[in-house]
Amino acid sequence: MFVQQPIAILDSGVGGLTVAKEVMRQLPREKILYFGDTARTPYGPRSSEEIIHFTREIVDYLIQFNPKMIVIACNTATAAGLEDIRSRVAIPVVGVIKPGARAAIGLTVTGCVGVIGTEGTIKSGAYEQALRELSPNVEVISEACPRFVPLVEKGNFRSIETYETVRSSIGHLRGFQMDTLILGCTHYPFLAETISEVMGQRVTLISSADETAREIRDILYKNGKLSREGALPVHQFFCSGDPRMFKKITQQWLGKQIELTPVVWQVPNIV
Repeated sequence: MFVQQPIAILDSGVGGLTVAKEVMRQLPREKILYFGDTARTPYGPRSSEEIIHFTREIVDYLIQFNPKMIVIACNTATAAGLEDIRSRVAIPVVGVIKPGARAAIGLTVTGCVGVIGTEGTIKSGAYEQALRELSPNVEVISEACPRFVPLVEKGNFRSIETYETVRSSIGHLRGFQMDTLILGCTHYPFLAETISEVMGQRVTLISSADETAREIRDILYKNGKLSREGALPVHQFFCSGDPRMFKKITQQWLGKQIELTPVVWQVPNIV
């Protein structure tokens, strides 16, 4: 019997659902395995060594399902561990930083691009490097926003607290000439409405989800692995933390019921 190979998508929590949702939209015949490491989120304040360890652990778990591709739908994990994971597996591994950078360079008119992300992503300089590889003269304004991910993981997308947190974190960026702002964490699109209110209409928000889904499609097509026929797949979701909150946010974001498997690690975590 034919068994469809899935696409494995992993994130530090629910942020990568923004990528998963776009993959579902662009590639409706592809089966998705999604892993949210909600027990250890956020990744931003952690060391690169910890993040690489966590990412390896999740990949080792997902590889048992024979995926045809791994998507690291976490900017912090992409910055720290993308090349490490590519060296460890024999299937394509896609990150979210370069797709987001390409989208921003394609849209900016002023040549000034903003990047907001976790402490780990901003400290790595990965976005600045990716943007300058595409456009050496681009002006990059970067800002770490460590308080955003906890809001999203609690499901607090729209509230007075959310607005004040966003305003105090990035309101000062309105003083720059940027016309494009990369949401350099896949959690941040959950806060897009509030971020847009704070930044104003002249600033276009860039989520890497669209470009990442297109890159996934292109790689699968090139490798002859694109699913085109058959029944719509049943996606599988895994989380390492509170399954109730994860399921609530996931179903709210995707607008559908999900199949969820809580995962308890059998090996000690690095803390």
